[in-house]
Amino acid sequence: MRNFCKTILTASAALLLVTVSLQAERLANEDLAGLYARNIEQVMRLDPDEIDIGIASLIIAEEWSDVLPGRRYQTMLDDMAYEIQSRLEEQKLTGSYKAVNVLNDYLHNEMGFKSVKEATDPNDLFMHTVMDNRRGYCLSLSILYLALAERLDIPLYGVVAPGHFFVRYDDGRIRFNIETTSGTFPTDEHYIEEFKIAQGQDGLYMKNLNKLQTLGCLFNNFGTVYMGVNRLDEAQRAMELAVEINPDLAESRMNLGSIYMQKDRIDDAIRQFQRVIEINPLNAGAYNSLGILYWRKNWTNDAMGAYEQAIRLDPDCADAYINLAVVYSQIKMYPKALLMLKEAAAIDPGRGEIYVRRGDIYFKQADYQKALEEYDTALRINALDANALFATALCYNKLDMPKTEIQFYERALNIAPDMFAARANLGNAYFAQQNYVDAVKHYKVCIQLQPDNVTILYNLGAACTNTEDYSQAVIYYQKALEVEPRMADAHKNLGFAYYKLQNYNKAYEHFLTAQQLGADVNEKLLKSIQRKIR
Repeated sequence: MRNFCKTILTASAALLLVTVSLQAERLANEDLAGLYARNIEQVMRLDPDEIDIGIASLIIAEEWSDVLPGRRYQTMLDDMAYEIQSRLEEQKLTGSYKAVNVLNDYLHNEMGFKSVKEATDPNDLFMHTVMDNRRGYCLSLSILYLALAERLDIPLYGVVAPGHFFVRYDDGRIRFNIETTSGTFPTDEHYIEEFKIAQGQDGLYMKNLNKLQTLGCLFNNFGTVYMGVNRLDEAQRAMELAVEINPDLAESRMNLGSIYMQKDRIDDAIRQFQRVIEINPLNAGAYNSLGILYWRKNWTNDAMGAYEQAIRLDPDCADAYINLAVVYSQIKMYPKALLMLKEAAAIDPGRGEIYVRRGDIYFKQADYQKALEEYDTALRINALDANALFATALCYNKLDMPKTEIQFYERALNIAPDMFAARANLGNAYFAQQNYVDAVKHYKVCIQLQPDNVTILYNLGAACTNTEDYSQAVIYYQKALEVEPRMADAHKNLGFAYYKLQNYNKAYEHFLTAQQLGADVNEKLLKSIQRKIR
């Protein structure tokens, strides 16, 4: 960051020399304190009018990409501004709203800046890559517009709508919107209808933003990039900063709520989604997220109410139908659960999860044939659906078809090798078939995934016992007892393993403990061990 600071100062000095020597027109941003900002903390302390949004966005880009944009990108911005400025002077449009047409023509027609449909690539988010690639999405292109406008003294302001960003010309007399992804001029009514903006609500939507508020929107997107690569701590810091700057921006609170959900900060997440609904009562996604959180807190009625409200606001919200079906299924209202999943399938028939959940309901009702039909539908949609393969194996277990059961566990594990339940059940299936060698192999993988799983440790000890590998059996029974010291059967089996290893003192000790804990111990064996000890 210090290198970036030095390059900014050097660039500013160079520009000053050029201005003196060539008597060129000054750019309108040359007196802004933000031109000399070293880091985002300094930017945050500035009065919004003193922020240089181009420099600020380059600092943010630097923090994300580990690239030092420095002088080159500042100079590129200034050169672009000088070029547009010369055209405005030639056409005598300086100070006119018609300057926007020149800006549009220069960026879209001459320079070839284009929009991307979705902001999924970090390289489309930040100023330096937008300038390099000449492509961006609504916010990153809008910041380019605003960075040039502050250099040209064109009164442009950032404007946010739910899931979208554009700019507005407003000199106090003339006001119009500019869609920066295309250079067109949609009306306010277009954005209100397109992005379903509730009227009469407090918030930032459709209002002229100051530069700091615009940067708050950028922090929101900065945070989403970290979310996308599962760097939740960085995402949280960025999103909390976005919320601090723009407390009434629903998108930032939605994203922050999602981060808190992933971190199991349930109460914090609930507060964020509740605030989203205060800002935008039409946000179906916030109600759906609240339903998930209420369900985690075992607030069944609240969860159902939240899902129902999500569906009322957005009848095509398949997630809300699925989540409501989960609630109905858990409280054994199976017909209603199936009805919700039918609605979800009508909305999104290619979503395999719906059929897996329908199969799960039939499974709970012990209708394994119907369950298999639903799982088969899910697998026709996606043959690599590990959950559907696992659920199919469970059905074959209930139908006492162990060979087929094993095949489906193995198929699930080929796709998801770390699926613990499938791995454990496969070990159990081999154990039931007296294939103890393969059972041991899969139990050992389970222990790598969950080292303190007492059931797997016990089963592994039992499988080793059946292969007469008593030394290994002792190890796993002991580990099981470290987790659950009062496990009677583990003491009993450990005693037997020690007996086979002719360690009669240890065998007697564990047999007695097992007996005290309620296990049925062979008295003849116990007396035999006593005689050996004597």
